[in-house]
Amino acid sequence: MQLDLESLSEATSGAIGSLVSTTVLYPLDTCKTKYQAEVQAHHQRKYKRISDVLWEAISTSQVLSLYQGLGTKNVQSFVSSFIYFYGYSYFRKMYLKKTGNKTIGTVANLIVATAAGVCTIVITQPLDTASSRMQTSEFGKSKGLWKTLSEGTWSEAFDGLGISILLTTNPSIQTRFFFPQQYTAYDQLKQRILKGKRTGTKSSPEALSAFSAFMLGAVSKCAATCLTYPAIRCKVMIQAAESDDDKCTEAERKAQRTISGALYTIWRREGILGFFKGLQAQILKTVLSSALLLMVKEKIAKSTWILMLVIGRYLSMNSPKLKAV
Repeated sequence: MQLDLESLSEATSGAIGSLVSTTVLYPLDTCKTKYQAEVQAHHQRKYKRISDVLWEAISTSQVLSLYQGLGTKNVQSFVSSFIYFYGYSYFRKMYLKKTGNKTIGTVANLIVATAAGVCTIVITQPLDTASSRMQTSEFGKSKGLWKTLSEGTWSEAFDGLGISILLTTNPSIQTRFFFPQQYTAYDQLKQRILKGKRTGTKSSPEALSAFSAFMLGAVSKCAATCLTYPAIRCKVMIQAAESDDDKCTEAERKAQRTISGALYTIWRREGILGFFKGLQAQILKTVLSSALLLMVKEKIAKSTWILMLVIGRYLSMNSPKLKAV
């Protein structure tokens, strides 16, 4: 049995970075998600701007409700990031080993990243759906994870799976890891910055400075978000809690749970600009989240690597059949 310490180190540091960024930015994420989930003509909207969501929480003394669903979101972020970081790192190493190349090209990087992203999404989609429903519930009336999932059918727990798989192109464009889990553009830029540095067989992986990681993460995520935003908006609508709109019939509510239905509803009620409603908030949240994740990951990468080496040596000494690589 082989223990891939480098992949495990990547997965652990990436998951911790995801946990930190999700927790710090969660109130902004809740405001953004509730704003995106509302589909109405401008004069009928409850939220004219994203700040209206924050003001509602403050005026109704429900500020803590900005954190509704945080536990579920953290579990989803940690698990998905760990699976993606480990899977990407592991398959990337397999590719380099079989081809004999020292670096991975852009096309191969996209394929590996997308494959890892699809596997991650299939496993964690119910958690993603539950957290979205909790965030879009009325302030103070959010339900727990089990109750949220058990109210619907098993298939409803996978609402938005198709569009989530489509959105794996987002992290693939952005960097070498993942989901939220990261991303080709980031990886290529990172390799150029670190070009010329050498690492020994058992030395720690190369890491960027916190500032460099933050800036690269921000730029690459901003580009990816702009390209895929209409799909992101549809995904939020599909996964959102039931609407309180009296004008919306049961048939229309069911139709909105499909990609075509969500697209049609946005087009009919808000026009073409509706597909980009909340884009600024999405960019702000995702750029800060991705940049913070990558900054934390890069800063703890070496410490995590040393810890993995210690664990690997301990396991090797106590189990001769376990070979650390």
